[in-house]
Formats: sequence, C-alpha cells, structure tokens
Amino acid sequence: MFVISPAFKKAAALLSLLFLISLSNAVLAQTKLKRTDVGGETPQSLLWVGNSFFYFNNSMHSHVGNLIRAADPQSRPRAVSVTISGSGIDWHDMESYFRPNGIGKYSFVGDNEIVFNKPGRQFDAVIMMDCSQCPIHPQLKSVFHEYVKKHSNIILKADARPVLFMSWAYKDKPEMTAQLAEQYTTAGNNNDALVIPAGLAFAKAISKRPDLELYQPDKRHPSLIGTYLAACTTYASVYARSPVGNTYIAGIDPNTAKFLQTVAWEAVQEYFSK
Repeated sequence: MFVISPAFKKAAALLSLLFLISLSNAVLAQTKLKRTDVGGETPQSLLWVGNSFFYFNNSMHSHVGNLIRAADPQSRPRAVSVTISGSGIDWHDMESYFRPNGIGKYSFVGDNEIVFNKPGRQFDAVIMMDCSQCPIHPQLKSVFHEYVKKHSNIILKADARPVLFMSWAYKDKPEMTAQLAEQYTTAGNNNDALVIPAGLAFAKAISKRPDLELYQPDKRHPSLIGTYLAACTTYASVYARSPVGNTYIAGIDPNTAKFLQTVAWEAVQEYFSK
C-alpha cells in the first residue's frame, strides 16, 4: 500500500499554491489602467474610507504618514481614516464627510495639542475600498461600480480627487487577485481615478517569499508586514516615490522591510506601465 507522507502533502500543497499564484499573475489586470497619478498637485491631506483592512495594525494611514515624514522631515501630511467594520463601499455617506465644519476641522499635533485647520476643503484626495470580496461578488459587483461612480462624483464636486485601493486575495483563494485587479482597474478607468495595486503587491510578495506571513489567522486581514507592504504600495502610488531605503520600517526586521519596499515599488511600476 502506497502511503503519502505529511512532508510530501505539504510540498504538494505549496506547489499548488505557487502554481495558482503564477497562473493569476499571468492574467492580472488585463485592462490597462489609464490614470497613473492622483491628478493635480501632490496631496497633503488624505481621507481613507473603508473597513477593517485599513484599521488593522494601528491603521494603514498612520504607516503611510510615517513613510512620508521619514522621507521628508519637513512635510506635514494629514490623514483621517473613516472605517466601518465589515463594511461595503455603499455603507459610507461620502457627502457627509465633506460637510462644512465636519471631519478634518481640527488635528492633534505635537504634544497632543489640538490645532484648528484652515476652513474649507479638508482633503485633497480620498482613498476608497470596498469590502474584501464585494467587487467580485455576483450580487454586489454592480453595487461596487455604482458607488465608486457616486462617491467619485461627490469627491470631485468637493474639489478633491478619488483614489481606489485594490485589496488583496484571501490567503486560500489566490485566484481573487486577478479578479479584483480587473474590477478595480475597470472602475478606476470609468471614473478617472488612480488605483493603488496593493493586491498585486501581495501576490508578488507571496510568489517571491511564500515563507512570509502577510495574513492574520482568518486568511483575510493583514498581519503587520501585510499592512506595511500595502502602506509602501500606497506611498509609491500616490506620491510617485520609491519606498526603497525609507528609514521607517514599523519595527519590522530591516531585511524583510527592504524586501517589502522593493516589492511594493516593483508592483506599482509594473501595474502603471502595462
């Protein structure tokens, strides 16, 4: 009787995963992204609108801010994260986020002091994401495209710029990478919006270093290094600067951080140049 050893099973599972990743990479984002910059001047203030994918690990917006400050100590980036656990893009009331004297009216600076910001538009750009599978869900895909359009129009009317955050595949469903990439790219093109290819960066990192754990045990939410990789991808996309060599590494092992910085930069360059 032929007995399959546990080691063989583990190796076969790994090979299967790598095959799926390579297969998905071959068809990633078949549609070419039209916009490869935010539009207008470099944004100094960002509004993040999403869910727990953003707020895990002390919130992705704080890591992006730290990357900006590490690269330019004189910069004063501002960001606000508006997140609802488990939410879809249609859960958010975008119009209310731009109401006068509302979100962004003041900021905490220095030694936890409150500073009131200049009245008027508080955000230069809005980074949006849908729930992790909504853009490819048979009943929710149309809702994704409907609300990207609706929210983008509100953002543009407020004299800000819409940006889409392409989320990553679940750990055990790598085929989601290509599916999400296609929907986010299409939505970006339909609404003249930049798309941050975080999902493609995840797939690239996994293909190169399958030993790194980018996920929480639930196979959806990001580990700290997953959040850092997504933050580096956001920094590279929105600010058109390489994160490679940035001194902010979020307490991660320096060699691992450099690898993640490099993968983020490569993923953005490849996506924007297709």
